[in-house]
Amino acid sequence: MKQWQKTLVNQNHTLLDTMKIIDDSSLQFAVVVDEEQHLLGTVTDGDIRRGILRGEGLDVTITSIMNSNPISARSGQNYHKYKQLMKSKMLKQLPIVDDNNKIINILFADNIETSLNKNTVVLMLGGLGTRLRPLTNDTPKPMLRVGNKPILETIIEGFKQYGYTNFIFSVNYKKEIIQDYFQNGEAFDVTIEYIEEDKKMGTAGALSLLKNRPTKPFFVMNGDLLTQINFDQLMQFHNEHNSIGTMCVREYEFQIPYGVIETSGADLKMIKEKPIHRSFINAGIYVLDPEVFDYIPENQFYDMPALFEQLIEQGKKTLAFPIHEYWLDIGQMDDYNRANDELKEF
Repeated sequence: MKQWQKTLVNQNHTLLDTMKIIDDSSLQFAVVVDEEQHLLGTVTDGDIRRGILRGEGLDVTITSIMNSNPISARSGQNYHKYKQLMKSKMLKQLPIVDDNNKIINILFADNIETSLNKNTVVLMLGGLGTRLRPLTNDTPKPMLRVGNKPILETIIEGFKQYGYTNFIFSVNYKKEIIQDYFQNGEAFDVTIEYIEEDKKMGTAGALSLLKNRPTKPFFVMNGDLLTQINFDQLMQFHNEHNSIGTMCVREYEFQIPYGVIETSGADLKMIKEKPIHRSFINAGIYVLDPEVFDYIPENQFYDMPALFEQLIEQGKKTLAFPIHEYWLDIGQMDDYNRANDELKEF
């Protein structure tokens, strides 16, 4: 099977089916076709996440998510024209169709060396890890081992696979252990700088300590997370929407263990027995534009939710990026044990 054929999705496939095809092909793209392979639409990772945010279930047919007016090109044209079209429209993929709109090929933009990604990654590593004591009595939480390596090393590897190698570590508690292990990052094929918090600064407040502030959009991430998120997709999502701040969110559900009563005055209207509520929660991963530094107070405690609230109040463009990939916040002992149990899958 040719590479482009792996991206074909039948119109009756579900959103979940398409997510698996996109993940398995590693091409971040799918083409929706009918039984005779006529082009019906395209689906990107961004389309999927926007559908999830709208509340679409994983069992809906992909036609409710797809872009039904995709850019395509007729076969038989000069290859240079295809390249020009892709460049002018900033396309990473271009479906090629015949006169009957039947797909016969998909062109992919030349792979860009991921090692050229210059976006900075700021990792917040100063927490005390009190809920993981006694493990954190002598070891900072990011240095706890999951499998045979520290959590922080796994985080670095996750960014490296997408070419992000410029790191800034914000450290405080047991900082010498982190600095002695990673030093300047050379042994891990990355560059690492450090900012040292002498007091609790909060996720956003610590950014005010940066001496060399990023001039391009940059990542901020808590140092106690394990995830398989595609950081390229996150950065692309942020840039495509001209966002000043993008917050990764995770769907969380909980069940009320009682019957919930709805009333109108004294009249009983409805009883919902043990309903399940679903909400998006902050996943502790962000992409920020350098403009955010104008809103962060100097050398004060300032948390990331407070920064986003201020940006929203100021009418700035902020986004939610839903995570459907593996994600685990190692905040308590049960989470740490789960991380070790799930290591092979992760």
